[in-house]
Amino acid sequence: MASNQPAPEAPSSFRADSLGHEDRTWEEWNPTEESIRPVRGRHRVAKQRGLARSSTVLGVGVIAAVGAGGMATAQSKPPVSISLPDSIADNLPDAKSLPGVGAFMSGDSDPDHETVAVSAPLTSAGITAAEAEQGTTDAGEALRARILQQAEQQQAGAEAEAKAAEEQAAAEAAAAEAAKQQSEAEAKAAAKKKAAEEAAKKKAEAERLAKLAASYAIPTSSYTITSTYGQSGSMWSSGHHTGLDFAAPTGTPVKAVHSGTVKSAGWSGSYGYRTVLELDDGTEIWYCHQSSMDVTAGQKVTTGETIGRVGATGNVTGPHLHLEVHTPDGTGIDPMGWLSSKGLSV
Repeated sequence: MASNQPAPEAPSSFRADSLGHEDRTWEEWNPTEESIRPVRGRHRVAKQRGLARSSTVLGVGVIAAVGAGGMATAQSKPPVSISLPDSIADNLPDAKSLPGVGAFMSGDSDPDHETVAVSAPLTSAGITAAEAEQGTTDAGEALRARILQQAEQQQAGAEAEAKAAEEQAAAEAAAAEAAKQQSEAEAKAAAKKKAAEEAAKKKAEAERLAKLAASYAIPTSSYTITSTYGQSGSMWSSGHHTGLDFAAPTGTPVKAVHSGTVKSAGWSGSYGYRTVLELDDGTEIWYCHQSSMDVTAGQKVTTGETIGRVGATGNVTGPHLHLEVHTPDGTGIDPMGWLSSKGLSV
């Protein structure tokens, strides 16, 4: 039976646009896996090099954090609607007819494609489990918090290194001060030890001289030193004095300065009456200008024994004892220095 409804219009490949043109051809789009090139490639993430330490680290971290905050703010803004002309919008294919797209549209389901459920908004991508447990839901805020935390850690590390360097410098200074104090203490101890050694040496020398003095004696008593060894003058034939003069009254006893043997006793020209006493070490003691002699050659005497008397015989200007000291080789030396070396003071 014939229907009163008009017959369906046959599909045409031509369709008039808003401008009245009818020469455009539209074909059915049926994309396949072979015709669609998969999106390939990978995002390159530049490795972040170590930030400079000190306050610059914190400054860079703050700048990065502010940038991340801007990202978070941008993500939180509502989408901007984009309007297209009717001529273009009318000619676009239906989104529901596109393979793999209709499944994302509300109210439709595609049995050939599995629906992917989005469990979280895109702004929460990259948030760690620990940050999620703390209530962080914004990726930008999480990134800024991480950057600030890294900057703070690096700043803390720089401060720890500076503190360690200060402690090491303080330890080295303390060690140097301790070494200095130890050196000073050692120097003081060495000086004290040296002073003690010198004192002990002086004491030993004093004891030695005291012992020698006990075995040596001054040649006369009640005297006055009138001429010393080496004194120059025309009254001496050699031009200088060769002994030590003890001025004393005539008849004052003359004593042996040390034990020895009388080598000679008699007249000796300008020396007047002279006695030569030879000690055990070969040293000769000359007693000159005596008024008399109490010993003879070859006689042994002891320390302090009287061997003669003070006089004024020979080439003299008054009574005195002229004492000379000669070494074993015959060289004359200063009698005062020799007596002092024996612990005697004249």
